Amino acid sequence: MSATATAGPRKISYHWVVFAAAFVVLLGAAGVRSTPGVLIDPLHDEFGWSRATVGFAVSINVLLFGFIGPFAAALQLRYGLRRVTTIALTIIATGAALTTQMTQPWHLFLLWGFVVGVGTGCMATVFASTVASRWFVARRGVVTGALTAATASGQLIFLPLLTRLSESHGWRSVSVTVAIATAAVIPVVLVFLRDKPEDIGLRPYGAPDDHVTMVSVGNPIANAFGALKSAWNTGTFWLLWGSFAVCGLSTTGLVQTHFISAAHDHGMSHTQAGTYLALIGGFDVAGTIFSGWLTDRYDPRMLLMGYYLLRGLSLFVLDPALTHGGGGLFGFMAFYGLDWVATVPPTIALCIQHFGRDRGPLVYGWVFAGHQVGGAIAAWGAGALHDSTGSYRIAFILAGASCLIAAVGVTRIRREPLPLLAATPGSGDDVPLRVEVHES
Repeated sequence: MSATATAGPRKISYHWVVFAAAFVVLLGAAGVRSTPGVLIDPLHDEFGWSRATVGFAVSINVLLFGFIGPFAAALQLRYGLRRVTTIALTIIATGAALTTQMTQPWHLFLLWGFVVGVGTGCMATVFASTVASRWFVARRGVVTGALTAATASGQLIFLPLLTRLSESHGWRSVSVTVAIATAAVIPVVLVFLRDKPEDIGLRPYGAPDDHVTMVSVGNPIANAFGALKSAWNTGTFWLLWGSFAVCGLSTTGLVQTHFISAAHDHGMSHTQAGTYLALIGGFDVAGTIFSGWLTDRYDPRMLLMGYYLLRGLSLFVLDPALTHGGGGLFGFMAFYGLDWVATVPPTIALCIQHFGRDRGPLVYGWVFAGHQVGGAIAAWGAGALHDSTGSYRIAFILAGASCLIAAVGVTRIRREPLPLLAATPGSGDDVPLRVEVHES
């Protein structure tokens, strides 16, 4: 394929074709991540499964979604984005389709927990990080923000459709719809996605003429663990890991998984609650892209401090907002949408800044695992708290307090990155790479 695609009289750089393909893929595959929140009450009504039971399945999914990430990034680096992404989408579609046959809790744990968790793990935000770091030097923050928004917003904007399907045609129609939507984006990957710009004679967007490309030549699993080993003893890594755990706890684990059930406790229909969550998805696009723009221009540490501080304060008013509804709840959803994954562009920027352009996405994969640990804790813990107290109020307050702690923690990240330590070849400390210099 040629290096450019023509649109009317103007030529569009193929970098943006890859970006558009990645955006569509992430958006189309994201519906599977929102499905458990839609299914909590229907599965309880049909099988008598508790919120903690469904939340446990979500926890398995969330943990795998995070811990597969570092290895997915290494596999993408070694075997290519297109091949890994195609396999991942096939796994997701298969797992979602098979859930229509489940009748026992262990079926839920196996399919939504393990099978879909493995597939979605390869479509985590490490995918966005890899596309942005490989294809873009200039506009990297904006690209990261937009691709992250596709992932997060896709999980939410489909909720009105999925909740309506669940109420009118049963929860199995939701699984079928998600499976079809995921399979439908596989052709987009095969036709438009390319592994790296050098494959079609390009440099990364905005890269200088003497740009140096690093190509993985090592074992992907060793590469992933090597990146972790190189970051393990740095305070920056653990501050990023801990703050991102709070991010997952306060978004996917708590609000995304339990908001519909919490709203139903306050007399709201599932469809109406899904519509409110979709508002988060709409505002999230603008918020995350704007966060990417800010990340290209300002200190990412200070951006993270502001995001976590405001998110924590907003969670303290969520339960009263659900009680009174109206403009207060709309205002919460709008604000939370703007802040939903605004943390991702500055977090990725800090990983690349401190650990390098090629190792940074691998380190971010491990940081993202922290996000999913936090999400898993909230997915199960909030359900368990509700089962014992009859309310989500305590869960909201604990999540808000955690955000305030994270806001303080990110200010402790060093302003300047530590010098990269030279690794002994074959020691496992390095990510094996081959240097290719492109001057044309």
